[in-house]
Amino acid sequence: MTGFRLNLTPLKEPLGFIKILEWLTAIFAFGSCGSFSGRNIITLFCGGVRNETLNVTIHYPFRLNEVMLVSANSTLCGRLVQETHLVGDSAFSAEVFVAVAIMAFCYSMATLLVYLGYMDSYRDPQGSSWPQTDFSMTILFATIWLVCSSAWAKGLQNVRDATGTAGIQATLSVCQAQGVVCEVTERANMRSLSVSVVFGFLNLVLWLGNVWFTYKETPWHSRTPPAEEVPVRRHVPVPI
Repeated sequence: MTGFRLNLTPLKEPLGFIKILEWLTAIFAFGSCGSFSGRNIITLFCGGVRNETLNVTIHYPFRLNEVMLVSANSTLCGRLVQETHLVGDSAFSAEVFVAVAIMAFCYSMATLLVYLGYMDSYRDPQGSSWPQTDFSMTILFATIWLVCSSAWAKGLQNVRDATGTAGIQATLSVCQAQGVVCEVTERANMRSLSVSVVFGFLNLVLWLGNVWFTYKETPWHSRTPPAEEVPVRRHVPVPI
């Protein structure tokens, strides 16, 4: 490999421009998911007795079964309630999503460095394996983005269901008592989590689109099939 020589020309080509977009969308994907923290306020209308209020903090990586809803031997609406946690665990899908986004960010940054400083070596026809590696990694990331974005979209829906009014009513036993009504009166703003799902699928589109441009750099695309030999007709003299 030759020495580093800065050349911004690849940024004007689809190969380099899409890589910048992949780098940016990966940042937004893991940033909007991994930094989330919000609070739900649950109000218990006790019907003649003093109303009760519960505060529940939800945060990444969304191990809801570890989030305490009510501490042990608490009294709510005049009734003794045992220790209760939220239901569900979306940690695996959330953590995999963030990990893939961070890996995509690192790979995009490293590949941009190669494009800008070692493009001559990248396109060297004499045995350079960079294009084939780049093409294979692009297919791999496109596949992983499809899987992890779909899984995280389902995990986010599970978080919404578990922390909504219906989920709290099903989890907290006192909410099922006669005369007691439970309602989530203030919900955590999960807009950033919805944004993370959008950026996950946007990454999928970008990496899928980049498959073609990385394939064009490989010898497999530039290789031309050998021309078929055309049989030469020999002139046979006609007997007189």
